[in-house]
Amino acid sequence: MFRSEHRGTKEMDVILGTFARGFLPNATDEQVEHYADLLTENDPDLYNWISEREPLPDDKTNPILKLLVGYQVA
Repeated sequence: MFRSEHRGTKEMDVILGTFARGFLPNATDEQVEHYADLLTENDPDLYNWISEREPLPDDKTNPILKLLVGYQVA
């Protein structure tokens, strides 16, 4: 949770923090691993992928990134 809410850019703090609070409590170990992998990416890339400004790179795509694509913070 800490890494989701303390990214370095406010936009990603909000997006990933909100997503993680709803997602992580029920996530499987495998899903948590995929999510942890995403947290190693830099904020501009993640933001561009999630907001669909850039296509998902094949080598970075995992089921959790696909869930995040188009994710809207309510």
